[in-house]
Amino acid sequence: MQIQVHSDNHIEGSARLVDWVSGSVADKLDRFDDEVTRVVVHLNDENGVKAGAQDKRCQIEARPKGLQPVSVTHKAASLELAVDGAIDKLNNALNHQFGKLRSKRALAPTPLEGETLEVEGRDALLEEDFLADEQLRSS
Repeated sequence: MQIQVHSDNHIEGSARLVDWVSGSVADKLDRFDDEVTRVVVHLNDENGVKAGAQDKRCQIEARPKGLQPVSVTHKAASLELAVDGAIDKLNNALNHQFGKLRSKRALAPTPLEGETLEVEGRDALLEEDFLADEQLRSS
């Protein structure tokens, strides 16, 4: 799973911040490592230099293999709370999405033993008919 971290010009995008966010995402979403190709984290300070309640925003977009992207957003008073809240929301969203897919696969009907044999028997009959037609054409 590839993790990218982006911040706006009101948040200093230091290597320490990128390492901390990447580590938090990797730790909490490691169970989806085989199912998610990329995670993109966007950090914003919506009020800029002005103070305000719940003005830090973290948006995380995950790209599951073969599926539409999943995006979540969380606002909080601090950047740490915003990141942790967004990771928790993404974890819940991915659990929900992959849980639905797993339950659909579990409910898929499996062919019975007789059905498999019937299909194989039909294939053998079709092959015999084809060979018989080929012999008639070559004669």
